[in-house]
Amino acid sequence: MTPFELVEPATLGEALALLDPDDPDVRPIAGGTALILMMKSGLYRPRRLVSLRALGPAISSVAETPEGGLEIGAMVRLSEIERSGVVGRTVPVITDTLLTHSNVRVRNVATIGGNLAHADPHMDLPPVLIALGASVGALRPGGERTIPVEDLFSGYMATVLANNELIMSLQIPPPAGRRSAYAKVTTRSADDWPALGIAVSVGIVEGMVGNARIAIGAATETAMRLPGTEALLAGRRINAALLHEVGKAAASEAPVVSDLQGSASYKRVLVEVHLRRALQQALAA
Repeated sequence: MTPFELVEPATLGEALALLDPDDPDVRPIAGGTALILMMKSGLYRPRRLVSLRALGPAISSVAETPEGGLEIGAMVRLSEIERSGVVGRTVPVITDTLLTHSNVRVRNVATIGGNLAHADPHMDLPPVLIALGASVGALRPGGERTIPVEDLFSGYMATVLANNELIMSLQIPPPAGRRSAYAKVTTRSADDWPALGIAVSVGIVEGMVGNARIAIGAATETAMRLPGTEALLAGRRINAALLHEVGKAAASEAPVVSDLQGSASYKRVLVEVHLRRALQQALAA
């Protein structure tokens, strides 16, 4: 690991001032579970790390909104979200997902803001949050903006965030009777990278799908929605024939890639099978 400067600002203003919009070698660090590994392996050699640890109290709460949604501070650790009663009541799919996300040692350190800013397509939460219609609040010197999670990722391990922009919070809209589920395929190997993560959230009106959101990760270069497959579900009653149809459509629509977890053709089969299972799981909830 090469030498670097570590600074720990006490306020958000100080943190933003220490970041450099034109220097990618200056980075914020939250939990550091992924960043430190990248530094140890030599993949990233920062000149300066801006620790957000002292900012924790200002952005580390989990609260229900007046409308029935959730607002989660960027410095909330994943294990806190996993154990949160209000999260479990409002969006139990997040609680269920975190039970098999990495391991408990990582979840005790990793933060939700860092998890999203890291933009690793193998992470479990991005497709879940996309399916739920979640957004992040991001702060930069010019002010704050809201970014839908589905628009946050610009490519492989890349986001639309500027170098001097910080995620402040995660906002999850009220579930409004929607049913959600997440399916993951992993070999449970030493690195535990999934070959597929697929999330669904559906609204059912008189037995028909009123609207649907489907998001995929791990099998693709970045977490994303599958709007063409979503459109096939709208206004239709879920049955075996429809599940077969949407599974085939998703396998065709998703731009899956080959990697160490499997070939593209293998992953297309996974998409087809596990989308059906995720929809069945959501409807049974």
